[in-house]
Order: sequence, then C-alpha cells, then structure tokens
Amino acid sequence: MYKLTMAAAALALTASTAFAGPVEDRQALMKSLGKALGPLAAIAKGENAYDQGVVEENLNALNTAVQSIDVAALFPEDSMEGETAALPAIWENMDDFTAKADKLKADVAEVVASMPMDQAGVGAALGKIGPNCGGCHEDYRMKKN
Repeated sequence: MYKLTMAAAALALTASTAFAGPVEDRQALMKSLGKALGPLAAIAKGENAYDQGVVEENLNALNTAVQSIDVAALFPEDSMEGETAALPAIWENMDDFTAKADKLKADVAEVVASMPMDQAGVGAALGKIGPNCGGCHEDYRMKKN
C-alpha cells in the first residue's frame, strides 16, 4: 500500500507540473522537498516524537523527488525570466550546479539506504543532506529580504 501511495504521489507531482513550465516545475519541486523535510526536521529537533513510519515516508518522498531532478529540463537557458529566485550564476556555472544536484542525489540515496532508526539518526541524516541545500542556495538563489 505504501509503495502504491508513493507512486501515486510521484505521478501527481509529475502530472501537476509537467505542463507548467520550468520555473513553475522547479518551484513545485522545491516545495515538495520542503514538505518532506519539515516533518524530519521536527523529529530531529525533538518537536515531534520519533515515528519510523513518518521518517520512512518522508525520506522516501524526498528521495523520489530528488532523483527526479533533471537539471537541463528544470533550468533551460530561457527560464531566467519571470518570478524566480534563480540567479544567473546557475547558467554561468552549469557544471558546478549540475555537480551539486548530483551530490544531493547521492547523499539522499545514501541516507535512504541506511534508514535512520532514531531521533539522533534523523539528525545525522539531515546533517548530511542539509549542506547540499544550503550550499546551492548560497551560490545560486537570490537572497530573501
């Protein structure tokens, strides 16, 4: 049942964003990443009790979303306009940007392969994943006011 639910969620994300355009697609992707990371962060901080089902569900959802990242499709050169926080540095340093996306994919897959079994494990998992997010946002996302 769980696999069916995850497959349906991935299909819904793909269907809902497939015709929106690259800016909207990448914004939807980032929202899905945040949605998966939120409950994990709450567990790591002790705000929510450890729940193996919640951990597995959200790490698997995160992995599904991350592994679906296609940098070329999400960041074509003609997608610099509009309401986007993506900086021109992405297109100026596409090799580095792509390498960072690949590292995120590898790190999330590694975390999922050794699924955390307690609160400390969730914290360690986020400690591995988090720097990928921050490093990319620092270099390639417009600063929020």
